[in-house]
Amino acid sequence: MAILITGLVLFFAIHVLPMVPATRAGLISKLGENAYKGLFTLISIAGFALIIYGYGVARFEGPPLLYDPPLWLRHVTMLLMVPVFIFLVAAYVPCRIRRALKHPMLVAIKLWALSHLLANGDLASVLLFGTFFLWAVADRISVKRRGPGAGQIAGATAEPGRHTDIVVILIGIVLYGLFVWKLHGWLFGVPIV
Repeated sequence: MAILITGLVLFFAIHVLPMVPATRAGLISKLGENAYKGLFTLISIAGFALIIYGYGVARFEGPPLLYDPPLWLRHVTMLLMVPVFIFLVAAYVPCRIRRALKHPMLVAIKLWALSHLLANGDLASVLLFGTFFLWAVADRISVKRRGPGAGQIAGATAEPGRHTDIVVILIGIVLYGLFVWKLHGWLFGVPIV
């Protein structure tokens, strides 16, 4: 469990920096923009790798069960994951979905984390998904306070094409299908079907 917690602390400590613009600006002025981005990337990758490895180790060790979700909540999780994939795609493609949600990546993370909290009641899962959920909520609040354009992914202001929403939805559904079919089991060791 210590590896998972270390990864979460590293990953989210660096991801909290954009929420504190003065601290971020101070680091950029000291290090330079490229060095800051490089350090941000390295710490993020290290934290993410520790999260993945630590979660696997914690699951193998059999973390304590905090709550035992009913089986039917797995179906709710699967249903909630459909828009997650659509919103993830929308975060990178100019479309009306992105414009309506403003920050579809944060919406996707919140929905992903919440849906997984519904289906997983062990301590490792609650730490992992709960931390992601809390960070996404805090980041969304922070983005609102920082004003227009804060936290936007490049290209957010581009004009959406006529059929981009349909394309985004189709790509999201195909990705969802691939995850349900094989990718979730292959990547995370937990087959869906």
